Amino acid sequence: MDTDSLRLFVMAAERLNISAAGRELGLAPAVSSARLAKLETELGVELLHRTTRKVSLSLEGAEFLPYAREILAQADAARAALGGTETGPTGTLRFAAPSSFAQLHIMPILPEFHDRYPDLTLDLRLSDKPFDAIEGSFDLALRSAPLTDSSLKGRKLADDIRVLCAAPDYLHRHGTPATPEDLPGHRFISWANLEPRALIGPDGDTAVLDPAWMTCRTIVDDGTAQRAATLAGAGLSINSLWSVAHELRAGRLVRVLPDWRLNDGSVLWLIYPRSNVLTPKTRVFMDFLIERIGSSVGAGWGNQNA
Repeated sequence: MDTDSLRLFVMAAERLNISAAGRELGLAPAVSSARLAKLETELGVELLHRTTRKVSLSLEGAEFLPYAREILAQADAARAALGGTETGPTGTLRFAAPSSFAQLHIMPILPEFHDRYPDLTLDLRLSDKPFDAIEGSFDLALRSAPLTDSSLKGRKLADDIRVLCAAPDYLHRHGTPATPEDLPGHRFISWANLEPRALIGPDGDTAVLDPAWMTCRTIVDDGTAQRAATLAGAGLSINSLWSVAHELRAGRLVRVLPDWRLNDGSVLWLIYPRSNVLTPKTRVFMDFLIERIGSSVGAGWGNQNA
């Protein structure tokens, strides 16, 4: 199977534009169409539906797309292993991450990454809603959760420390909880799928943050919105320390029950499908994030005890 035709198909599927994909590969529109038609003839299926107005993936094309990406990844990794390329990593890297984390910690360092790897394009899919790294055909994804899925592999980026906090104005109006027993009756800003969280005290005492008794007046599905609502004084919220560290330093937010810790063991993982070859483009982006975020920003998150 011709990898050049596969690369053209993958690019056309991602852009839903055959001519644009061909131009990026230095092909005339007629040549691009002919190559795709030949690939479809070879496979015996129509991969892309074409009309005079648009291009769309067929059902067979959608099913074939992750396999095409895998074949290209294997070929690129093989060439790299044999020293078959004199340039740096090339192509497009599909990366999924929580939007709130990306806005704070990834977007500001993108220019540095692009300076290092000018031939790499990042296709970023950012959302705080849950995603499936395999079904989404991502090369790499950032996830904050235990790595229990056996179909995935990953490297730790940093500990994801969670803290309970509120705005000074909210605490002035409603009082500052001194113990976990003071929490019922307070307003909370939460996610719809909030689960009970264990609290560990300074002397080993335990308590539970239980949605059953939490008064959740504001329910969100976005971390940036949660932080904004907390800053506005809408209630208490459980936040990742990476999300509120600057606000805690500046005094715009205050740790609630600072001597207690949330015992959920959350970790930021950079994950990829176990079946995927770790391609040069994936490896360099993973190494870059660990270098710039895991070892520098991540090291400072644990020092926020305000």
